[in-house]
Amino acid sequence: MPHLRSLSYRPPDPAARDRFPFSVPVVRALDTLDLSAQVTFLVGENGSGKSTLLEALAIAAGLPTVGSEGVDRDETLSAQRELAGALRLTWNRRAKRGFFLRAEDFFGFTKHLKVMRAELQQRLAELDEEYEDRSAYAKGLAQGPMRASLADMERRYGVDLDARSHGQGFLHLFEDRFVPDGLFMLDEPEAPLSPQSQLALLAMMYGMLDRGAQFVIATHSPLLLAFPGARIIDFDDVPAREATYESLAHVRLTREFLAAPERYLRHLRA
Repeated sequence: MPHLRSLSYRPPDPAARDRFPFSVPVVRALDTLDLSAQVTFLVGENGSGKSTLLEALAIAAGLPTVGSEGVDRDETLSAQRELAGALRLTWNRRAKRGFFLRAEDFFGFTKHLKVMRAELQQRLAELDEEYEDRSAYAKGLAQGPMRASLADMERRYGVDLDARSHGQGFLHLFEDRFVPDGLFMLDEPEAPLSPQSQLALLAMMYGMLDRGAQFVIATHSPLLLAFPGARIIDFDDVPAREATYESLAHVRLTREFLAAPERYLRHLRA
C-alpha cells in the first residue's frame, strides 16, 4: 500500500495570491491531487509548476534531501516552504524512509562527500604522527572510527567520485539509497542520464514496488513516463489533470520527431 494518498490545497489569504508560487496558474486552480499510485509522474512544460509543487510536497512530507542543503534551510526554496504550509497531506501510513532529490543537488552531494573524505584522510594522517611512538594496537584503536567511516563511504560511493560520469554516479546513488518502504520524490532525474541509464532507473524502481516503495516524480522524459501502471498528472492543463501516456504532448512530439527529424530540422535554416 502506498504511503501518501492525496494532497489538498488550502489557498492563502487574498493578499498572497498574486505572488509566486501562489500566482502560478496550476497552483491557483489546485484543489486535490490523487497520489495513491505507487508511481506518480508530474509532467508539463517548463514553468508549468510541476517542480514547484513537487518541492512543496517534499517539504510538507518532511522528506530529507540528498544535497548540500536541507529543504528547511535552502534559500532557493523559501517560496516553496510557504506553499507547503498551504498543503494538507492524507496518508495511508506515514513514511519514515525515503528522500527528495533535485538533479542539480547531486553536485552538492558529491562535493560534500569529497570534503568528508578529505577530512577523514587528513585526520588519519594526523593520528599517524600523534601515535608514531605508540603501539600499532593503540594507533589502530585511535584510527578505527575514521577508517570505518572511510571504508563505508568508499563501499557505498566508490573510491574516486570524479572517476565516474555524472550519470553513473546518479544511478549508483539510487542503487544505494532506494530502500524498502521508502517514499521517494525526484525532480527531473533523467537530466544526467542517457536513454540506457533511464531504462536502468526504471528497472530499479520496478524492483522496489514489491518492497513497499512509492515514487512521485516530475519529469519530461517519455522513457520514464512509460512506466507500467503509473499515474500521470499533466500540468499543461489548468487545473492539472490525470492523463494517458499517448495523450501527452511530450510523447507525441518525441515520436513525430524521431519518425521524421528532417521535418523539424529544416526550419533551422529558414
